[in-house]
Amino acid sequence: MLRLKSYLAGEWRDGEGEGATLYDPCTEEAVATTSTAGLDFAAAFRWARNLGGPNLRALTFAQRGAVLKALSKAIHDAREELIEASMQNAGTTRGDAKFDIDGAAGTLAYYASLGKKLGDRRFLVDEGEQLTRSPRFYGYHAKMPRTGVAVHVNAFNFPAWGLAEKLAVALLAGMPVISKPATATALTTFRLMEVLLKTGELPEGSLQLVCGSAGDLLSHLGPQDVLAFTGSADTGTYLRGLENVLARSVRVNVEADSLNAAVLGPDVEPGSETWIRFIKDVALEVTQKTGQKCTATRRVFVPAERIDAVQEALVEAMDAVVWGDPRAEGVRMGPLASAQQLRDVTAGVQTLVEGGAREVWRSSREAVGATEGKGYYFPPALLRADEPRKAGVVHEHEVFGPVTTLMPYTGLGEAGELVALGHGGLVASVYSDDREAIGVLVRALVPWSGRVLVASAKVADQASAPGLVLPSCVHGGPGRAGGGEELGGLRGLDFYMQRTAVQGDRGLLERALDMR
Repeated sequence: MLRLKSYLAGEWRDGEGEGATLYDPCTEEAVATTSTAGLDFAAAFRWARNLGGPNLRALTFAQRGAVLKALSKAIHDAREELIEASMQNAGTTRGDAKFDIDGAAGTLAYYASLGKKLGDRRFLVDEGEQLTRSPRFYGYHAKMPRTGVAVHVNAFNFPAWGLAEKLAVALLAGMPVISKPATATALTTFRLMEVLLKTGELPEGSLQLVCGSAGDLLSHLGPQDVLAFTGSADTGTYLRGLENVLARSVRVNVEADSLNAAVLGPDVEPGSETWIRFIKDVALEVTQKTGQKCTATRRVFVPAERIDAVQEALVEAMDAVVWGDPRAEGVRMGPLASAQQLRDVTAGVQTLVEGGAREVWRSSREAVGATEGKGYYFPPALLRADEPRKAGVVHEHEVFGPVTTLMPYTGLGEAGELVALGHGGLVASVYSDDREAIGVLVRALVPWSGRVLVASAKVADQASAPGLVLPSCVHGGPGRAGGGEELGGLRGLDFYMQRTAVQGDRGLLERALDMR
């Protein structure tokens, strides 16, 4: 049995006792164990603050970018090994595993290119401004790396990408990282960490990994530290309320679950390019990674007169998805990641049905290649709520699996109001070719969304799917989506840097801030 250790203070360290067991979601066979009992997290923080931080801050942006480039290449070179780990412990198809691992490599590469562009600077300074009548008295806003530790607590669904997307931004900004993946799928992250360490490119103290329970990890957070969390809204609320987080004003970023929406414009005719793209995207977002994506489409709003046609088209598209053991030929959707996920999704569908939705379709296919009675399998399913305002739970409870709910609207104003009932999402998508309709919907959706994708005929074969997170664009969202922001190009660095107004003689400040 494989034993996953934590990498802390420069060494692989094993916790006491058996700890937690990790399983193959396809067979329910144990694949690894891990424990953090007895590990010294206080020492990990000291190692990062005293060694990792100074080492990173001594590097220029270009040098930090070179580190990220080497890490990206290492992931690409180890792609097959990481894909195998993902299929074994997360139950992903090969395509879904590549989605996670290539996303990790791509995000690191993107931030490596930003580092190269920023060049030999070690911190950032915004454009200055004359503050009084004297042209000599000036003010600048300097952004410098915080001198603490970035603690990253990641979700189970993207064990590679989750680590890399946060790591890329933090390292480029100049902050050392302690990464805590979800235990259930930590095998992929463990293998990824082995790959990154083998490069020899990571500055000493810049990256540590916690495999297993967080224990008292977060009790060591201080005023210069930051905490970035991806996961449930309930857990995000709990983390924000930790005593030391409040007392020490620890900077926190939360990216939580959300009821992401897709809206079909009233102008879109069945069979048109935009219609085809809409059906394809919704079916993909419901089934990719077995619906276990924070950006998956949970609510689908369509003109009332089109709802039957949309239902028929969605059922046809989703019914074409072969599901089962991802190692079997032709399978395009694997099991859920854990027994707990299966229980939650099963109960979640029942909650939606009791709250006003009805299940109109569930795949009748057998789980291909599955052993009878084994595995955390759940088939794709489509629900429908013909009175969306009365089905309040559909706008409140997320089923984190291959499930979505179809609902009608009777006007563009109502479409915007229905999306807003979700109280904030990571992404909303609009499918229309009518400029006026697009304008109305975008203006209504932006206050409630971290990102809005507009898909029209002109980009039907070019635009990315709504669930794809691009490192150049902000990832996060208002309200129940957590209220945070990640990535977004250089915007992402702000979370890891202290922005301070510096005032004084212009010439002296330019020298002090290394602006000449």
